[in-house]
Amino acid sequence: MDRMQELVQELDKHIYNYYVLDNPTISDAEYDKLYDELVELERKTGIILPNSPTQRVGGAVLEGFNKHRHEVQLYSLDKCQSKEELEKWVNGVKKVLPTATFAVEYKFDGLTIVCKYQNGYFVEASTRGNGIIGEDVTEQAKTIRSIPLKIPFKNELIIQGEGMITLSNLEKYNKTSTEPLKNARNAVAGAIRNLDPKETAKRNLDLFSYQILKIDGKNFNTQQEMHDFLVENGFKTGDYFKICKTFNEIWAEIEHIGNVKKSLDILMDGVVIKLNEVAHRDEFGYTAKFPKWAIAFKFPAEELSTTLEDVVWQVGRTGKLTPIAIIDPVNLAGASVKRATLNNMGDIERKKVKIGSRVFVRRSNEVIPEILGLAEDMPNSKEITAPTHCPSCGSELVENGANLFCPNSSSCPEQIIDRLTNFASREAMDIDGFSIMTAGEFYEKLGVKTFDDIYKLTREDILKLENFKDKKVDNLLKAIQKSRNVTLPKSIFALGIEGVGVKTAKDLSKKFGSLEKLRNASFEDILSVYNIGEVIAKNIFEYFRNEDKISELNELLKYVNVEVYRENISENEFTNKKVVITGTFERFGRVELTSLLESFGTQVVSSVSKNTDVVLAGENAGSKLAKANALGVKVIEEKEFYRILDGQN
Repeated sequence: MDRMQELVQELDKHIYNYYVLDNPTISDAEYDKLYDELVELERKTGIILPNSPTQRVGGAVLEGFNKHRHEVQLYSLDKCQSKEELEKWVNGVKKVLPTATFAVEYKFDGLTIVCKYQNGYFVEASTRGNGIIGEDVTEQAKTIRSIPLKIPFKNELIIQGEGMITLSNLEKYNKTSTEPLKNARNAVAGAIRNLDPKETAKRNLDLFSYQILKIDGKNFNTQQEMHDFLVENGFKTGDYFKICKTFNEIWAEIEHIGNVKKSLDILMDGVVIKLNEVAHRDEFGYTAKFPKWAIAFKFPAEELSTTLEDVVWQVGRTGKLTPIAIIDPVNLAGASVKRATLNNMGDIERKKVKIGSRVFVRRSNEVIPEILGLAEDMPNSKEITAPTHCPSCGSELVENGANLFCPNSSSCPEQIIDRLTNFASREAMDIDGFSIMTAGEFYEKLGVKTFDDIYKLTREDILKLENFKDKKVDNLLKAIQKSRNVTLPKSIFALGIEGVGVKTAKDLSKKFGSLEKLRNASFEDILSVYNIGEVIAKNIFEYFRNEDKISELNELLKYVNVEVYRENISENEFTNKKVVITGTFERFGRVELTSLLESFGTQVVSSVSKNTDVVLAGENAGSKLAKANALGVKVIEEKEFYRILDGQN
């Protein structure tokens, strides 16, 4: 029994380090050895301790869900979507309590779960339901490793949190699942409401705790104290919690969260603002639905359902056809969305979407809108059929796995126009003023088909086009002339090799140093480049052995000089280090700052762990800075960073 208690205590510590702190202290193999020893002792003794981690794998299949009456009523939150509405609410609170401060937290987008503890042990969990009666999901909740089965606090405790699946775990699950999950929210709801807890366990859920509904023998003066208590007792609360004194401070936090939320590994749709002073909350009271002392600021919707009206097939620069969904317009993330991607025929079949059906659509910031899956089949829904011939040139299509290709690369109009557009883009040859419309006109009216054709154009040629006047033509010719000298990474990206993006082009440049060496590289040499898999390596290798591509490239090199790659790395505190960026910076945007650090040979990573070398902290640095301090990770603040850049000691 003593050894079993030791093992449970040690395994609990490692579960907390891994699933709550994201800071594992032993390997998976070492954890498995301890776990297997505990399983064997439980088998021999027939005894299972109430907080044993072996209970997290899921027990027998349940016959159904039992109703659960909440001891404390659960309220919804009042919502607002404008700066003016929020300011009015803050001013209303300040009018009653001038010294009020506010707790600002993420508005998690998952499934509400309530957990109860007695004598320091987890005893039950339930869903929100209607706020008065929910469903008992105790067995499912046991599988969530960020829910502690034992806590230091010994009196009765009821906490509220949000069941979540991280986006990385969702992606990992979908890679091996026969039935891909539509989105993170549905993934959690489906897992918690699955009568087989073993299926719940497979999704590797999390619980982010944010509210104490009931506690015996202890009082809290503030939401800050409540949050600290949750952390002290081993609950996962997320990477963000701020106290603000004024509306301007609150709004600055909302703007910051709006800027960084696309880089988060969780689904969140807004910010919750609560009166920090718990003792004064009764002065504000409740409506029938929500407390008057809290409000949720909602970001513009990123996911909605709508009708899939049609599917058109678009031919890309490599000849691959992409199905584009034409949908009944919806407003997502501040933009009217009428079209969304469906990837390929295999994607259509997996998601079971049909023309006329209602589908889930997601758009996050500037990311291309995507059809996530089927919401509802309608009586008039009809199957989406794959085309047999290219919609651009009529050539018979070739099937390659889940994708369809047009083999007519030399004469297919859409392929040619897309290749020319990519070639001239900012990340490639950077020919300012050369848009997809320009590429179309050059192809249709001036016969431009290959990259070198662009450099053969004269002023007189371009002036023949209706929309090109003197100044516009001169500017375009200057941009074309400027592009004759190009860096190696830009030239590689400009070629439009399938699967080769900006980062891969840079990695290839670092490895080979010149276009000539890349052209002559073996398949094995290309495959040895970090982050390049067999498929992309094969695409690169075959590109430089295709007679048409070789001929086009040779002609291009008569007009363009590709520089030999020289990595300009200045040795400094970031060279060859793993660095996390947090907060905002006066001189740089996030993309620009990341690019600068990478030029020093830095590996920029997204989360803080014991393996992080440096945390670069700007203005409004949040939980990542706090975590760095807790783990003893070196922190370089903005002023010091600029001194390093400027070569000052």
